[in-house]
Amino acid sequence: MDKTQLIFLGLPIFLFCSDLFNLFTPPPPKSQHQSQPSISNPQRFPETLDFPSQKSSGVGYGNIVEINFCVSCSYKGTAVTMKKMLETAFLGVDVVLANYPAPAPKRILAKVVPVAQMGVIGLIMGGEQIFPMIGIAQPPAWYHSLRANRFGSMASTWLLGNFLQSFLQSSGAFEVSCNGELVFSKLKEGSFPGEIELRDLISGTLTKPFFAGSY
Repeated sequence: MDKTQLIFLGLPIFLFCSDLFNLFTPPPPKSQHQSQPSISNPQRFPETLDFPSQKSSGVGYGNIVEINFCVSCSYKGTAVTMKKMLETAFLGVDVVLANYPAPAPKRILAKVVPVAQMGVIGLIMGGEQIFPMIGIAQPPAWYHSLRANRFGSMASTWLLGNFLQSFLQSSGAFEVSCNGELVFSKLKEGSFPGEIELRDLISGTLTKPFFAGSY
């Protein structure tokens, strides 16, 4: 096996092992420290969006807005934009971003995919020894087809497995809650909220009157 073959063989294995390591590495703990803007220096806040009534009232203090979104769907940019808009519109509001995981069956299948990838790649590399060990004296025809272009077969297995794993880990969610009350759900609406729409929904929740007899 020459140097070129070693490179084509090692690359998919290295990338696969990297994906496998990232899959089972636990996410970093959420930071408990949330920065609070200074009331004495309101000029520090950006002026990209002009909502003077919310800025002057400081209605956001003591309130928490949660944006749970699908990280694997590349929704992070939209979530960060909405976070900045809400922090600008409502002084003191605590906007928390978090991943919205896929359903449990999909997450379990997503963890099985790397194992299947490794099994297929191992079978392509050493099928002549593996098949006799499991009682099959003559490898089947499909194995010879994979073996004939083993580097292409291994690269295809890695790419297909990564695509399937990403699909299984995605939830397609962009859920917004204010003080524990769901105010917008992409899973129900089928689309993202507009900035003005979301600001009005949060404003309506924050200014909702409190009734003592509701408990």
